[in-house]
Amino acid sequence: MKKKYYSDLPRIRNLKDEEIDTSDIPELDVSFFANAVVSMPRPKATVCIRLDQDVLEWFKSKGKGYQTRINALLRAYMEAQHNAQPMEAPASRLCLLPFRKEPFLVD
Repeated sequence: MKKKYYSDLPRIRNLKDEEIDTSDIPELDVSFFANAVVSMPRPKATVCIRLDQDVLEWFKSKGKGYQTRINALLRAYMEAQHNAQPMEAPASRLCLLPFRKEPFLVD
């Protein structure tokens, strides 16, 4: 947390449960829990990927979580391509460029 947020934390930590205003939070009833689904996060793989320096700097310039944003972008691309024809070449030989619609093989 940034320093400016610390000024109110001691007061908030010392609040008793009955002093906390929860009027804007709806009560959870049995129907909420009947439809609740436990969702575990997907396991992540540690990989080494080569990115253009300016691409990496741009993602990093957006702040903490740049790897998560890169993953989200790759996931969105993967899901958009879900109904496309399967790629026949191994991923290590495919190249994606922003001005091309389809990946192409790299020799």
